[in-house]
Amino acid sequence: MNKTSAYKMTIIVPVYNEEDNIDALNQRLGDYLKSSACKSCVLFVNDGSRDNSLAYIKEVCRHNPDFYYISLGKNSGLSAALKAGIDEACSEYVGYIDADLQTDPDDFDLLLAQIHDHALVTGIRANRKDTAFKRLQSRIANGFRRMMTDDGAADTGCPLKVMRTDYAKRIPFFKGLHRFLPAMILLQGGTYAQVAVRHYPRTAGVSKYHLANRLVAPFVDCFAYRWMRSRYINYTIAQSNVGDND
Repeated sequence: MNKTSAYKMTIIVPVYNEEDNIDALNQRLGDYLKSSACKSCVLFVNDGSRDNSLAYIKEVCRHNPDFYYISLGKNSGLSAALKAGIDEACSEYVGYIDADLQTDPDDFDLLLAQIHDHALVTGIRANRKDTAFKRLQSRIANGFRRMMTDDGAADTGCPLKVMRTDYAKRIPFFKGLHRFLPAMILLQGGTYAQVAVRHYPRTAGVSKYHLANRLVAPFVDCFAYRWMRSRYINYTIAQSNVGDND
C-alpha cells in the first residue's frame, strides 16, 4: 500500500542541489506537520541532485515517520519532479513548496481553508523579497502568460500551492507546465483561488533560475500551452455499468 494514502495531504518538495537547506526543511516542515490543519506528510523528490542532497534526505526520512522520498534517475526539471510527486501521491490533496523555503509551510493552512471549494488554491507572494530585476522579469512573464492563457492568475510562480489530487493527476505535464497550473485547472472545468502568503529571501543554497528560464522559457511555453489547449480532450462519463454488480 502506498504510505501517502494514510494522509489527507502530501506536501511535495522538489529538491535539486539543496544540501544546505535540508536541515532547515527538516525543522520547518516537521514543526508544521505537528499542527497542520489536516493530517499531512512530506514527499521529497530528489531531481538528480549532484551534491549530498539525497544522502541528507534519506537521513531526515529515517528519523521522521511522516517524511518520504523518491529520487529521479537524472535531473529532469521542476515540472518533471512535480509530476513525479503527484503521480506517487495517494492522498486527497497534494501540496507544493520549494526547497529554498522562501515561502512558509505554515501558510499551507491558509490555502487549505479554501481547498474545499476549489480544485487549486495558489499563493500570491506578498512583499516579495527578491531583487528588483527578478520582480521585473516575473511581472513581464506573468503579464504575457495572462494575455496568452486568459487564466487571470496573478503569480503562477509562487512556490506554495494545494491541489485536489484527482485534478492534479489529470494534468498533461510538459516542461514548464508548472507555470500553467491555474490554466490547466480551468481547462478541466475546475476553479482556483488565490491567497496572499508570506515571502522571504533565500538564506542558503543558490537559485537555479536565471534570465533564460525565468523570462525566455515562459514566453516559449505559452505557445506550447496554446497549441495543447486547442487539442485538449475533456470529457465526462454520463452512464456506465462497469461498476455495476447486478
